[in-house]
Amino acid sequence: MPTAQLDDRALISVSGADAEHFLQNIVTADLDALAAGEAKPSALLTPQGKILFDFLVSRDAESGLVLECRADVAGDFVRRLMLYRLRAKVDISVQEQALVSVSWRDDSEASASDSSSSQTESTGLRDLRFPSPATVIRHYGQMLGGNVAAWHAFRIAHGIAESGADYQLGDAFPHDVLLDQMDGVGFRKGCYVGQEVVSRMQHRGTARRRVLIASAESELPASGADILANGRSIGTLGSVSGKSALAIVRIDKVKAAMDDGVPTLADGAALLLAIPEWAKFSFPEETAAGDDA
Repeated sequence: MPTAQLDDRALISVSGADAEHFLQNIVTADLDALAAGEAKPSALLTPQGKILFDFLVSRDAESGLVLECRADVAGDFVRRLMLYRLRAKVDISVQEQALVSVSWRDDSEASASDSSSSQTESTGLRDLRFPSPATVIRHYGQMLGGNVAAWHAFRIAHGIAESGADYQLGDAFPHDVLLDQMDGVGFRKGCYVGQEVVSRMQHRGTARRRVLIASAESELPASGADILANGRSIGTLGSVSGKSALAIVRIDKVKAAMDDGVPTLADGAALLLAIPEWAKFSFPEETAAGDDA
């Protein structure tokens, strides 16, 4: 399996008698459904429902929880969690000199006799953002090395967005970055910060900004480039790898452009925009002219 060392990631330990109850009441993921050996996507939202911090949550050997997030915001994340702690019996801290690595493959590429892959998987955490046939394993405390550019190309090919590279914290709803599609939002659990807004978007079906996979016949411009249709911005490019990229766009505007035969462009490059194969949403049948929240 290919590997990569992710030096831009950090690990936060959340332990104590009330650790799980504390997190369950403030983050989007349903921790009751989190099994050992899994790393589940989740987020802490603003009261207005926008993503304040995105992370992967997993269980550790001591019955606590581990949050994997961007290293550059880990300190702010801990301070925000401390604001919600109140009298809960919870200890929250950034792990010192934590190592985060990742390994991956498509299951179709694996051999039944590939014992090295099986051993690698058994010592890590399954990244639940990637559904079968992809297999992605997070490794904590191990230095595996490898090719970071290849990892991001794999992530882009599967439509997995991350803050910083693809969107800014405070600017996106969970639906925008497909957390609702990858079980990163527990719609059947109790209240959490921002839950009312997210639930309303879910039940009314008002989500219009979505992550799509962009491809072109030529090299794509840098991340952050506007995506235009009829000269108007309908989204932006996120992570770019050669002729492929992620894009957060208004899917109603994309559908309207497709129906009218209007090209979608990024710095002059014509884009083909596609929904990730694993996602359950589709382009809307009707295209509204107004903006959503």
